[in-house]
Amino acid sequence: MPIIDMHMHAYDAISLPDGTPIPVPCMPEPCQGTAAAAKSSDAILQLTLQQMDKYHVVRGFLSSDNLSNLDKWVKAAPDRFLPSPLIWEPGKPGPEILRGEYTKKRLSGLGEIATQYNGFAPNDPKLEPYFALAEELDLPVLIHTLGIRAHLPGFRTGSGNPLFLESVLVRHPKLRLYVEDAGFPFLSEMVAMMYQYPQLYADLSTITWIIPRDTFHEYLRGLVRAGVGNRLMFGSDQMQWPETIGRGIEAIEAADFLTAEQRRDIFYNNAARFLRLEGSK
Repeated sequence: MPIIDMHMHAYDAISLPDGTPIPVPCMPEPCQGTAAAAKSSDAILQLTLQQMDKYHVVRGFLSSDNLSNLDKWVKAAPDRFLPSPLIWEPGKPGPEILRGEYTKKRLSGLGEIATQYNGFAPNDPKLEPYFALAEELDLPVLIHTLGIRAHLPGFRTGSGNPLFLESVLVRHPKLRLYVEDAGFPFLSEMVAMMYQYPQLYADLSTITWIIPRDTFHEYLRGLVRAGVGNRLMFGSDQMQWPETIGRGIEAIEAADFLTAEQRRDIFYNNAARFLRLEGSK
């Protein structure tokens, strides 16, 4: 059965001082990560494509802060990726520069908006031009709004509360927005936002493999029990660890409280509807 991966990255390889690739991370620390399979940037691309073939991932929402990397990946697998710019800081690149890239059909989405890493909450006024552009052009938008991620000086857990998205959605009711990792660990807040704003979707990406599986299943069960399973989408957030695509898929398959229909929705149907793919319902 086909799968859509709504959270992928065209990253370059990053190594430790001794030259070995950064291990696949885990949480909560202290914990022991696993050795990375990809040893180079080219290997990240090739192993990602191998994982996609193995698990029948037919489409991927692909973001990077390097547009040349996006071009390279799209060229390597035509019609398989939806290229999108990753935004670390407002203005880099600016919305008007991006408008030109959309006009040229070089880009298909917006985000990951990862400005939380640098101290910007999702309702920061500096992000408003991006949301306005995305609503105008009817672009799918991925935003990093959750309580966990890498240890960076500007990152603030509190800025990941999904409630910060409310003013954004009120100003932009037609915005096609989805939240990374369904706002983990802010379950109640995420459910409240999805109840109030039916245009809001969420991916299940990093938490499928970076936190204990029981913890992930507990969070997923809470979302499904709340009735928002029809707006949850699979994403791997594979970054420079392509093997996490398979790990994420297997984590969802192992959730024995899901029906076959609910798994199909998460793996494909919900994303197809969100992306308005031909034939989706």
